[in-house]
Amino acid sequence: MEQFRLDAMLDNARLHAPAPFTVHGEDPIFPSRFRVGEASAVAQGLAASAAAELHARRTGDTQSVSVDVGAAAATLVSHDFELIDGEPVPQPWWEVPATNAMYRCRAGDWIYLQGQLPHLHQGILGLLGCGDDALSVGDAVAGWDSFELEAELAERRLCGARARTPEEWATHPQGAYLQQLPAVRISRIGDGRVHRLAPADRPLDGVRVLEFARILAGPMTGRTLAEHGADVLNVSSSRLFDFFMTTLVTGRGKRSTFLDLDDGDDLSRLRALLDDCDVFVDGFRPGALAARGLGPEELAELRPGIVYVTVSCYGNGGPWRERRGWEQLAQMVSGLAIGQGSPEQPEIVLPGAPNDFITGILAAYGTITALTRRSEEGGSWLVEASLSQTAGWIVRNGTVDPAHPGGVPAETRVETQAGPLGACTHLAPVVRMSRTPPRWERGTPQWGADSPSWTSSRA
Repeated sequence: MEQFRLDAMLDNARLHAPAPFTVHGEDPIFPSRFRVGEASAVAQGLAASAAAELHARRTGDTQSVSVDVGAAAATLVSHDFELIDGEPVPQPWWEVPATNAMYRCRAGDWIYLQGQLPHLHQGILGLLGCGDDALSVGDAVAGWDSFELEAELAERRLCGARARTPEEWATHPQGAYLQQLPAVRISRIGDGRVHRLAPADRPLDGVRVLEFARILAGPMTGRTLAEHGADVLNVSSSRLFDFFMTTLVTGRGKRSTFLDLDDGDDLSRLRALLDDCDVFVDGFRPGALAARGLGPEELAELRPGIVYVTVSCYGNGGPWRERRGWEQLAQMVSGLAIGQGSPEQPEIVLPGAPNDFITGILAAYGTITALTRRSEEGGSWLVEASLSQTAGWIVRNGTVDPAHPGGVPAETRVETQAGPLGACTHLAPVVRMSRTPPRWERGTPQWGADSPSWTSSRA
């Protein structure tokens, strides 16, 4: 990628690279009108740039950072590389119900229903009052006004979004709110002592990350931090539905534990973890963890110096802040779906889940930047990223002719790591760093099998 193009993408994101990095190659990699491969490369370059800068402050050592667009695009289809003991992961790993698709509404416009999780699927069928098949769902949706159906889904805490052009989204109150934000917002939310990190072999050695997130975007934040040496503990519950493939793709480098926040003993264990935590990743709907006393303001008071990271669909402000959302919905509202197809027939940008993956990586960039600021001026910090912020950035980066996609390079590097699930083969880290090459210390864990404790020594 030429330097002017990289500079333009950073300007569009309203972000800067703490240390210089280079990007090789260009889109299209996939048959997409949008520069999703380049966006992935720039996001990964930013995260690595921030890691290189933090490591330089810890050690005085500088290094070169580079990333290839084709390899970075491969990250968006990480599941294509997954093997366990040399065998493909059993199919189907992602069953698609009739409530997880795009349908035409009464006026001829389009809405995407997202019923991927069982309770969402049943809720949408109940709202529509129809059978569990695409024909029945389509007939029911055709009788609705798209705006009214979108609003009713939100009222019932279900998921769906109407297709909009970028211009329509810009005039919508939620879109207008997001337009004023950079791709990642980093802000100081409280006091805390200066926390200088001691010299170490890796940028995030000794940094402890508590991750409350599932599916893709939030866990990608933790996975990226683990790439650079952080001790990442995912906290979930046996009651929460998850997809095996997404935990396989995003679990690398982490440990995983189950805690029940309704159980007094488990709540005490969580408090003990928080007492010695550097980063808290919140990948749930805004307000969900705050209702349990685990919001940014509460943790900044409880643990001064915390870096609190939120990853959501629509951001932390605006009238849609509490709406549930997914990759496809961010594409629908932002103009990506209409841009990939047309107003008459929107199309979801495929393959992969560009907003999910790239948002998680951008949030990791923001996290490392906040850790660097904490080491210089102290304070507690809030990092905000959302699928819709990322989608808006991708839209602003313009389009390419998708007629001749280059495809993921045949030499894309994979690696195999032994772990509790067996010998897991997966896409290796794609960023090149001359002194601290990214790597995962451990393979994907057995979900929920680890103790709620830290393993790293303090930095």
